[in-house]
Amino acid sequence: MTSGSLIQQGVGRFAPSPTGDFHVGNLRTAILAWAWARNSGRSFVLRMEDIDRVRSGSADRQIADLKAIGLDWDGTILVQTTRSAAHMQALEYLVEQGYAFECYCSRKDIKEAASAPHVPPGHYPGTCLNLTDTEREVRRQQLAELGRTPALRLRAPASEWTVFDELHGSFTGPVDHFVLRRADGVPAYNLATVVDDGFQHVDQVVRGDDLLSQAPAQAALATLLGIAVPTYVHVPLALNEAGSRLAKRDGAVTLADLHELGWTTENAVEWIGRSLGIDGARTAIDIADTLPIDALRALPLDPWVVTPPTGLPAF
Repeated sequence: MTSGSLIQQGVGRFAPSPTGDFHVGNLRTAILAWAWARNSGRSFVLRMEDIDRVRSGSADRQIADLKAIGLDWDGTILVQTTRSAAHMQALEYLVEQGYAFECYCSRKDIKEAASAPHVPPGHYPGTCLNLTDTEREVRRQQLAELGRTPALRLRAPASEWTVFDELHGSFTGPVDHFVLRRADGVPAYNLATVVDDGFQHVDQVVRGDDLLSQAPAQAALATLLGIAVPTYVHVPLALNEAGSRLAKRDGAVTLADLHELGWTTENAVEWIGRSLGIDGARTAIDIADTLPIDALRALPLDPWVVTPPTGLPAF
């Protein structure tokens, strides 16, 4: 279930969703993903994960920003929605192998059932997991009368899974019966990203540490699909001064915003570099050259708390 042409000494990737302009925290993660791949002798690919919400023009602006700060990538950019047939093929395989089941629950049903004391917070309560064939047919007909179709969920192979992370070490987390195909027929993010990583031969996933909790479930799914589990690197996020994830509403945090204040792109890269303990960086190459693999593995786990500027840079 894996195919593609980029087989070298491993492959790293950056896989943003085109939902808006990058802020400096996104660009920092992109630089780290690129540096980690290049400094470990890997190819580096770019994928646009547009399976969910997309904002018009965002992909083009994101690509332009990545080029502006000095990033490059191997091969063509993979657009996730062009891979629908492969995602559906993976779904069919999971159903055939008994690794997936139909779920007839509404969000309200799940929320009410998940309030039971034996269900971990945020987890699917297992309502449709062990229904009989007769019960499934009844529920299917009930949904059809409402003009709805069932979702598909993973029949989790274990309650927990362990992955290795270059910064966090061995990490064990829960594997829920998560959605593989939404009720509207669209493949879910967790399925698409695992299948596409396999297609692109990705063996190194560098991304924000808010996604560390998803790694065990994605690794479990990859194993069921016969896809090699990558090495994970979950890097610290950029936060605002209130301790929440950085967002455009926090102030001048995108390249376009900074340019309006008179900043150059090089100034923005230097700001990002300073958050990593590097002075004078002007491009992503400068940052990568200063952070060989040993230095990358020694990155502190503290988040970057961003104070948006209101004028020209002070450095």
